[in-house]
Amino acid sequence: MIFQRSRRSRRVQLAVPGSSEKMMSKAAGSKADHVFLDLEDAVAPKEKVASRRKIIDALKSLDWTGKTRCVRINDLTTQWAYEDIISVVEEAHEHLDTIMLPKARSASDVLFVDTLLSQIEKKLKIERRIGIEVLIEEVEGMLNVEEIAFSTPRLEALIFGMGDYSASQGIDPKVIAGKSGYPGDAWHYGRWKIAVAARAAKIDAIDGPFPDFRDAETYSEECRRGLLLGFVGKWAIHPAQIEPALSVFTPDPAAVAKARRMVEVYAQAEKDGLGAIAMDGEMVDAATVRMVQDILQRADSAGL
Repeated sequence: MIFQRSRRSRRVQLAVPGSSEKMMSKAAGSKADHVFLDLEDAVAPKEKVASRRKIIDALKSLDWTGKTRCVRINDLTTQWAYEDIISVVEEAHEHLDTIMLPKARSASDVLFVDTLLSQIEKKLKIERRIGIEVLIEEVEGMLNVEEIAFSTPRLEALIFGMGDYSASQGIDPKVIAGKSGYPGDAWHYGRWKIAVAARAAKIDAIDGPFPDFRDAETYSEECRRGLLLGFVGKWAIHPAQIEPALSVFTPDPAAVAKARRMVEVYAQAEKDGLGAIAMDGEMVDAATVRMVQDILQRADSAGL
């Protein structure tokens, strides 16, 4: 099979407990462009098996129009992971876009999920491929992020999971709340490394959670920091974080219009045999056009 990597909108990834039919119903009606129904941290161990059925029913019965539909499975060190994939994909594959793998430590973890998905697709003769999104939230995963990024064409996104990553590295919990007094951005190295790996592999880089959903100002600032480094979206642990994330990661219409005009002006300049041309007092050349491509890609993903 020849894989064509799907491009999906991930400006905001809304986390929803798979054990709550009420919350999943609200998520379907939200403005989030990506929703992941969670079987991992948000679900108590005794509820994990029963939550699979709730998620399957929600995927099949609710209207998810305009949203990327994702399920976060349990990590591969648990007894639930493989049956999470089999149960959800075999029963709801037509209503599912991606599987989110938490706590990936190496490329082999991703390849396990890839192989299992391939076997299910062959068994059911599924032509529409389910994508994979991977959480980088262990120190081993950060060390191996480059090989993870290139592990399979099925991989669509790398996500920085700051919460579990803090525990893995022994980072003071105050850092994740943005109130530690640490000089500068404590997440800069991780964000930078994940963004570079994702861009090299031509997949999405998604910034992770911010715990205080009442602090919209700091959350928005965290979104802007991610955007500046090449991230295309951020997690929302509460519906209150949807609007701030969309505001930051949706390109400004004026910037989009200017970028499209730059591309058109440069294309005409090339036809005229020119290597550069002035537009509104700015020099437009091949490097300029390359720089605005990110704005245009994000605009296309957002349907602008």
